[in-house]
Amino acid sequence: MSLLSALLPLTGLLLLISSTFGSESSVLHPVTCATRGADLAEDGVVVLCPKDCTQWRVSVFGTGVYASVSSVCGAAVHRGVLGPSGGPVKVHKLHGRHNYISSYAHGIQSQALSQWGASFSLTKPVVNPLELTSETSTTALPAAQPEKPAKKPLKKPIVKKVPVGENKDCQMDIAMVIDSSNNIGRRRFSLQKNFVSKLVATLRVGPTGPHIGLIQASDSPRTEFLLTNYTQPKDLLFAIRELAYVGGDTNTGKAIMHTAETFFVQERGGRRGHPRVMVVLVDGWPSDDLEQAGKFARDSGINVFLVSVAKPAPDELPMVRDKDFMKKAVCKDNGFFNYMIPSWFSTTKHIKTLSQRLCSLDGLLCSKTCYNSVNIGFLIDGSSSVGEANFQLVLDFLAGIANGFDISDVGAHIGAVQFTYDQRLEFGLFDHSKKEDALNAVKRIPYMSGGTATGAAILYTAEKLFKRAGPGRNFLVLVTDGQSYDDVGNPALIVQKQGITIYSVGVAWAPMEDLKVMASEPKDSHTFFTREFTGLADLVPLLVRGICRDFTEKN
Repeated sequence: MSLLSALLPLTGLLLLISSTFGSESSVLHPVTCATRGADLAEDGVVVLCPKDCTQWRVSVFGTGVYASVSSVCGAAVHRGVLGPSGGPVKVHKLHGRHNYISSYAHGIQSQALSQWGASFSLTKPVVNPLELTSETSTTALPAAQPEKPAKKPLKKPIVKKVPVGENKDCQMDIAMVIDSSNNIGRRRFSLQKNFVSKLVATLRVGPTGPHIGLIQASDSPRTEFLLTNYTQPKDLLFAIRELAYVGGDTNTGKAIMHTAETFFVQERGGRRGHPRVMVVLVDGWPSDDLEQAGKFARDSGINVFLVSVAKPAPDELPMVRDKDFMKKAVCKDNGFFNYMIPSWFSTTKHIKTLSQRLCSLDGLLCSKTCYNSVNIGFLIDGSSSVGEANFQLVLDFLAGIANGFDISDVGAHIGAVQFTYDQRLEFGLFDHSKKEDALNAVKRIPYMSGGTATGAAILYTAEKLFKRAGPGRNFLVLVTDGQSYDDVGNPALIVQKQGITIYSVGVAWAPMEDLKVMASEPKDSHTFFTREFTGLADLVPLLVRGICRDFTEKN
């Protein structure tokens, strides 16, 4: 088939569409299932909806007349002017109104809305009848007609407006867990909504900025909206304003566990490689235990911020289940993750400080917080070719890497193995929970001297060092200065299949081929080499950033 014959049917289809809807609009405007009425600049525009919009989580407000925050295609399906296969729909812009009515129709559940500033309605476009024939005929030319004014150029399809003002320096996925219990009551619940509204307005959500979802904590947690439901500030603020008070016990621990287990998954809008933040608001004190839920959230790579408002009065303290609940819910009691506000009437002055903490990329990197509870093993070549003086340079290099992480019982852990022909466990991942002790342990490792059997050492390290490793990501930094006497490829592959990421660092005569065989994928970003031992110090920031990057991307 020639290219011309293949193009002819497509050309005919385009002409058919143009002729059919020519009286309604100069051009069809392709849109997505998420396009809202507010995204369309013109009145009477004919949009082309894709198929299967009922498969998406579309927001529709109203019946017959829809709030402009509604999905156009979702509303068209609800109205019955669009089927599951998609197609053209004409959008009529209307003024805002009160009392948008909810209803269920054609597989779409619309929601009620007290009021909105703009609306739209939908109709099917008028179709011009077409006369098609395969016969050829000769027709007399019509008499000359007066020259008509030149047609206006066809308008370009409406492009969905890109929001301005989003905070691209705060690309966090944030879950707001708010108190909806009997403790807070209806009045303070309204004050809490005002506080949350001001906080999210300061954060400035957007498609490439922060994404925010919300969960209510009471007897049972209730997810109100997900991270991707509202990526425009106006929509998000409206959703918060419409939240209804629930009541019940303050089961904050249950809400934290629910959020950590279900909220940040990619299927529900979680973005890969973006820091996960959970902001938990508690009025007074929780009814259940926070320690296990907080630990589970931290082990899942979530930064938990606890904001306690209106602490218990002295006569209420006997009712508090755990007086240290703030310390046990967050990463560590350093004042960064727990925040106390005296009253709901004094929250405004705390918004700027709290928003800065939530958007602190430095504060949320693995070198600063439990967000990256990494387990780092050092595998150190102690062979005779290294020498005593150079061995000390290797230890300084490894101490520099360790110093880049927040080593603690709930933070990063480090351990070390030295090898020649034999292997020796210098200290385990859980032997030192204080940073100072861990750094001193690295610097005090005695030099062994001997041959080089790197492959056996890799297997030994996986068995002895990582056997008790927790749910955090496991990393092995291997430093060698020469050729191994045994195979390194198969041991490295076995260890990597166990979930251990290998960084291979070569010095002097270490073969580049062996270094790359041992390193994890991608090889280039997990393989390092320096000709002199003094050059190891320059590699420290590269290793720290690499480990942080790997953890963030895979969690």
